[in-house]
Amino acid sequence: MNGLIQRSIDTKEKIVIFYIDHVNNVTERYIRVINYSDEKILAYCYYRKQVRTFKRNNILSVGPARKQMEA
Repeated sequence: MNGLIQRSIDTKEKIVIFYIDHVNNVTERYIRVINYSDEKILAYCYYRKQVRTFKRNNILSVGPARKQMEA
């Protein structure tokens, strides 16, 4: 997980996370990581269109964002 998070910071690359929100719903978020610590990730969230903080304990999985096919 740390490798993808650091790569997102270094290359400004989007990643996808599956996250448990404050009401225990699992959500899929596309983010660009700005900074992180052992407990939290500060990232731009493309869904909310703003900088958000995500608790690392609530992240179920992290992966590279797939590039969309162009027509």
